[in-house]
Amino acid sequence: MKKLSIILLVLLFAAVQAQTPPRHDKATFKEYKAGYYQNSILKGIEEFDKKEEAPKTSRNFKIDFTGMDIPTSIEPFTKYWHNDPVSQGNTGTCWCFSNTSFFESEIFRLTQQKIKLSEIYTVYWEYVEKAKRYVTERGNSTFEEGSEGNAVTHIWKKYGVVPLESYSGLLAGQTFHNHAKMYEEMSEYLKSVKASNAWNEELVISTIQSIMNSYLGAPPKQVTVGGKNYSPIDYLNQVLKFKPEDYIDVLSIMQQPFWNKVEYEVGDNWWHNKNYYNIPLDDYMKVIKNAIKNGLTICVGGDVSEAGFESFAQTAMIPTFDIPSAYIDDYARQFRFSNKTTTDDHGLHIVGYMVKDGVTWFLVKDSGAGSRNVGKGAKTFGYYFFHEDYVKLKMMDCMVHKDAFKEYIGKFKN
Repeated sequence: MKKLSIILLVLLFAAVQAQTPPRHDKATFKEYKAGYYQNSILKGIEEFDKKEEAPKTSRNFKIDFTGMDIPTSIEPFTKYWHNDPVSQGNTGTCWCFSNTSFFESEIFRLTQQKIKLSEIYTVYWEYVEKAKRYVTERGNSTFEEGSEGNAVTHIWKKYGVVPLESYSGLLAGQTFHNHAKMYEEMSEYLKSVKASNAWNEELVISTIQSIMNSYLGAPPKQVTVGGKNYSPIDYLNQVLKFKPEDYIDVLSIMQQPFWNKVEYEVGDNWWHNKNYYNIPLDDYMKVIKNAIKNGLTICVGGDVSEAGFESFAQTAMIPTFDIPSAYIDDYARQFRFSNKTTTDDHGLHIVGYMVKDGVTWFLVKDSGAGSRNVGKGAKTFGYYFFHEDYVKLKMMDCMVHKDAFKEYIGKFKN
C-alpha cells in the first residue's frame, strides 16, 4: 500500500509538471540611453571636454525583465578574492584587463598575495609583438587593439609583468585610458611602411615604441619590492611565483575537431595560436562549473551584443524567443558562430556563482563601460549576472588553471 501511494504521488507530480507552461520571455524596444561611457569616460578624456556627442535616436530590441526573478545583488553569490573592477576606458583592451584580473586572483589563491598588476605594461609589449609580426608578414598581419587572453601569458613569459604602481599607462592629469589617437598614429605609420616597402624591423619597432612612449610613458626596466630591485621577468618568477604555462585555453566549436588542440579562427587571434583545447559543449560547461564551484575563477570570452544582454539591468540570459534552454547544444552554438551572430567581442572574469532554482548564475567582473551604467555608488558597479545558458551559448572560450582540466588532458590526440 505504501509503495502504491508513492507511485501515485510521483504520477501526480509528473502530471502537474506537464501542465506547467514553459517560460515564455517577452521583449521591448528600448530607447537609446547614455551610460557610463558617455557620462564619465568621454567626459574624462580631454578631447571630449568641449565636444558634445551627437544624440542617438536608435532603439534596441531587448528582453523585458519585468516580473522576472533575476539577481539584483552580488551578496547571495559565493565569491572568490579579486581586485575591485577597474575601467579599461576608451580602449579595446578587454582581453588584457580580464586576464590580468584572472591572474591576480590566481596569484592570491596560490600565494596569498593581494597585488594589483599593470594591464598597460602588457598592452605595450603586445603592440610591439604585433608590429614585429606586421613587418615579418610584410603587412599581412592584423594590427588592431584587440587580442586574445592567451596573449597575456605569451607577453608575461617574454617580458614579465610589473605592479600597477610602477606603470599605470596614464600621463599626469589623465583620468581614463584613451588609446584612440595613439592607435591611429601607429596604424597610419605602419600603413606608410607597407606603402613604401620600408621593412626595417629595428626602425619600425623603435618608431612604434616612440609613439607609445609619448602617450603612455616608457615601461620600467625594473621594479623595487622590499628594498630589492627586480627585472619584470624576475618579478614574475621570484615575487609572484607565477607560472603562465600552467594555464589552458579551452574552446568548444564544431568547425574544428573535438579532442584536438586547434586554432581559434577569429581576428583577435592575430598570431594564429593553435593551443586551444577543443571539447564538446557539455564538457566545456562541466569545466567551467566545476572550476568555479571548487574555488577557481575563470576568464571567458565571447559575445555581449545580444537581445538578452542588458547592461542597465546588469543581466545576461538567453530569451526563449531566441532559443529555448533545452535546445542549446553544440549545433545551436556553432550555427550562431558560423553565421556571425555570435562574435568574439569581449573578455570577462567569472569571480563567483550561485545556484538559484536549479540554475547556475555566474558573477562576472567586467572592465567595460556597460557594467558601470548603474552608477559608481552601487555595489554591483563593474559586475554582471550571467545565466548559465548565456555562458553555454555565447561564451566561446575560457582560460582555466590546468588543475581544472586535468581529467581531460589524456583524451587529446595532439
